[in-house]
Amino acid sequence: MARTVNHLSDAEIALVKESSLLVGRTLAEVARHIRPGVSTLELDTIAESFIRDHGGVPAFKGYNGFAGSLCTSVNDQVVHGIPNEVPLPEGSIVSVDCGVKMNGFHGDSAYTFVIGEVPEEVRMLLRTTQECLILGIAQAVDGNRIGDIGHAVQQHAEAHGYGVVRELVGHGIGRELHEAPEVPNYGRRGHGIRLREGMALAIEPMVNLGTREVRQLDDGWTIITHDGRPSAHFEHTVAVRKERAEVLSTFSYIEDVLKERNMWYAGMKEEVNND
Repeated sequence: MARTVNHLSDAEIALVKESSLLVGRTLAEVARHIRPGVSTLELDTIAESFIRDHGGVPAFKGYNGFAGSLCTSVNDQVVHGIPNEVPLPEGSIVSVDCGVKMNGFHGDSAYTFVIGEVPEEVRMLLRTTQECLILGIAQAVDGNRIGDIGHAVQQHAEAHGYGVVRELVGHGIGRELHEAPEVPNYGRRGHGIRLREGMALAIEPMVNLGTREVRQLDDGWTIITHDGRPSAHFEHTVAVRKERAEVLSTFSYIEDVLKERNMWYAGMKEEVNND
């Protein structure tokens, strides 16, 4: 039996936004400390303290037995990397995915960071993946179909020769971290459930530099690319609206820190007003 798709009131969406903005501030705190030589476990500790100090609870910690407050996925790791004591190497990329629960509602967002200097082909992968996110969000309007989101992501990624991961998808979000509907990053325009105002979605393109094929490590969590090439991951929590999606999370806090630190980022213009 299909799970019920929840439709949130404006007051409930405001609470999802509150949690989502705390995710953005937490990822900005991660951005202050991320560098070659730091471990993802150190970053995880920083993130957990920041979330709790600001009235939230790390949504990932203990979720189905997951050990961390962050998912930290390095280079060919697509998602669900477990924080560990291995220092981040110069020239790597790391996707940092964070979830928060506060006031009964969840927020979820992810950002892929560059650690030092990386090849231009990797920077282009990050730019394109963030573009995929923006294009997917643009389809999250009342009356569209779930397949419109996936189609927009898939078309843009594959036009650049990248592989779009199919085994992992975005999701509804609200009182639970993962709710219906699933939000694939591939699909056919005009297919799937109809989007209605008040639905809250976590849209999260996972795009590989090479093949779309992935596999899971023996730790039962970490997903890696089959060919060992890098993968990028960006995620926003959004609310479906009549004219245009309302983006509830933000990258602006993160990118303000990266700019201060003179670190590279894609510099995409956010299609959101988080005032």
